[in-house]
Amino acid sequence: MKLDIPASRDLVLVGGGHSHALLLRMWGMQPLAGARVTLINPHPVAEYSGMLPGFVAGLYDRDLLTIDLVKLARHAGARLILDRATGLDTASGQVQLAGRGPVAYDIASLDVGVATIPPDLPGFAQHALPLKPTSQFVERWQDFAASGGGRIVIIGGGLAGVEIALAARRRLPHAPVTVIEADATPLRELSTPARRHVLVRAAAARIDLICGSPVTEISARSVQLADGRTLPAQLIVGAAGGWTPDWLGATGLRMQGDRILVDDRLATSDGQVFATGDCAILSDAPRPQAGVFAVRQAPVLAANLRAALTGRGRQRRFRPQRDWLRLIAAGGDAVADKWGLGVGGGWVWHWKDRIDRRFMAMLHDLPKMPPPALPRQMALGARDAMGDKPLCGGCGAKMGRAALQRVLLAQASPRRHDILTGPGDDAAVIQMGDLRQVLTTDHLRAFVLDPALMARIAALHALGDIRAMGAQPQSALIQVTLPRLSEPLQERTLTEIMDAAAQVLDAAGAPIVGGHSSTGAEMTIGFSLTGTARDPIGQTARPGDVLILTKPIGTGVVLAAEMIGAAPGRAVAAAWDWMSRDQAHAARILGQDPSDLRARAMTDLTGFGLAGHLAGIAEASGARITIALDRLPLIDGAETLSAAGHHSSLYAANRSATLGLVQVPATARGRLVFDPQTSGGLIAALPAARAEAALAAIHAAGDDAWIVGEVGHGPAEVLFRQHEPD
Repeated sequence: MKLDIPASRDLVLVGGGHSHALLLRMWGMQPLAGARVTLINPHPVAEYSGMLPGFVAGLYDRDLLTIDLVKLARHAGARLILDRATGLDTASGQVQLAGRGPVAYDIASLDVGVATIPPDLPGFAQHALPLKPTSQFVERWQDFAASGGGRIVIIGGGLAGVEIALAARRRLPHAPVTVIEADATPLRELSTPARRHVLVRAAAARIDLICGSPVTEISARSVQLADGRTLPAQLIVGAAGGWTPDWLGATGLRMQGDRILVDDRLATSDGQVFATGDCAILSDAPRPQAGVFAVRQAPVLAANLRAALTGRGRQRRFRPQRDWLRLIAAGGDAVADKWGLGVGGGWVWHWKDRIDRRFMAMLHDLPKMPPPALPRQMALGARDAMGDKPLCGGCGAKMGRAALQRVLLAQASPRRHDILTGPGDDAAVIQMGDLRQVLTTDHLRAFVLDPALMARIAALHALGDIRAMGAQPQSALIQVTLPRLSEPLQERTLTEIMDAAAQVLDAAGAPIVGGHSSTGAEMTIGFSLTGTARDPIGQTARPGDVLILTKPIGTGVVLAAEMIGAAPGRAVAAAWDWMSRDQAHAARILGQDPSDLRARAMTDLTGFGLAGHLAGIAEASGARITIALDRLPLIDGAETLSAAGHHSSLYAANRSATLGLVQVPATARGRLVFDPQTSGGLIAALPAARAEAALAAIHAAGDDAWIVGEVGHGPAEVLFRQHEPD
């Protein structure tokens, strides 16, 4: 019998630095039963700083230096929260976040890195590009290099600044590059021979190096120096120093300057909090900020966090080397520095390249954990029912449209005069005097481990049925099933769910008035909602109507690929973002009564996919719907994943249910019309004369919308055309 061990301790990793990335890899290979791991980071990816000069020089593409935190979190069985930490309350054991409520921890580890953003340099925040954090720098550099470049000024004549200058000259040989160093001597961290090697290369690359005159002010197109000179610039890069986030100083932890003081076990002055990487400094063996220490700290940190979570085992000590190898990228070759010796050449670059590629291969090529073995004997039909892939979460876990319709029609009760709808509508409608009450229920099987994100998406998903009928949300009941957890973790998890759900539903005017909770095999979150409307919107469109869509499609394929570790982190983050967006303004404009912009027919996209929902409108209207495939908005990465053969477990059922009703080209984009959507957009039919005005009103209110097709005369069918008709 397989043991079901409840989670009982929360390990929260704040920051996606190198130590935490390596820790997640190790954790996935040897997880600790009963420990729930959370990673908090503002971005779904991090960049390996050791390969950044090679990227700037055009020697590496972005994917090669990208650490995909989404894939690492999936590998480790950790939840990933894409948010920025703003504080740590050691008294309550909570991490404060910028965009949501706090996250509780039993043990925490900080690896938040540093930023090259001087706190008191006028104009820097408005006009300069910091080298760290690297995500913003990478985006801007790509755009700058693609545009052909221009005059570059780099603030900081240390190792990082000169490396980037040499790399920029290789990538943009005609772009003038100036490096400004406030100190009289550049590259102080290097030995004299290594410094000489690097400076010779800088001179050969015609890099203008200005020392002993600090920057006093930055404007949009220039840099002002203390000696009175003004340097014109099209790109200003900040590469001097490294400052930790301000909130670290307010944690009450012992600090040395702006860095957290840790002992040789990487523990802070609070025994439940550890720190690593550039934001930490060893009390008995201080070292400068360098990636080599973060990498070497990872196995020690992993062992000590495990010991702290179990309360057993001796903690390991981290003993940093007295001297370490520095490999300095020099725009096509490299310089090595150790033991006071410096050597350079192409062979050093190849050496550095092998080391960097080997490091990144550990984080890219994650070991595949084998799935549980299937029984040798199974009942007839069991293998077919399993399908060829794991069961999806969200709306990908719904029953197919055809099977559901057959059951509902077979069980339909005699219609009462006050019940105005039947099976197949977005929500039930009951006549109550002059008003009509709209009722719906929906729940989602979890596809992310973050309860708050899951609750927000589930609440918005459930609201879609109310809004699709032009109703005003009124009240909500919540149903929650949690996996087995210790009582403290149950309370923490339910608190996160309730806070996130209430934020969405209170804003919609449907407060949570009750609900039900239970314990089960996995987390599911659902809502039963009521709303009111004088004249609910149905699904009957007319020839001449134009179709408007309010969210891109593709969530199903992205989530299906993410389940097997195949979806890029940026695509997953984009899907989470779209599912989390409240389309209240679009719903109000398209559903308000009375209004010249009100939709004639409307539904929300859920598990049956765009094709299934449009087929329902076509059948209800007795009309032909034509959609221009190339005008369909798609979630970033969805078409690429579809082309690679990824699809949801509900894809086949959705396609079968629309045979004879839907015609679509057999392309990667065409397959996405059968993709089940979770918290999808509204698809609304409006008279053509009103469509552009509705679109403009939605955009003005801050929501998204696209005109994607039209309703015409003909039999009930949906035609997806590869190109928009002339």
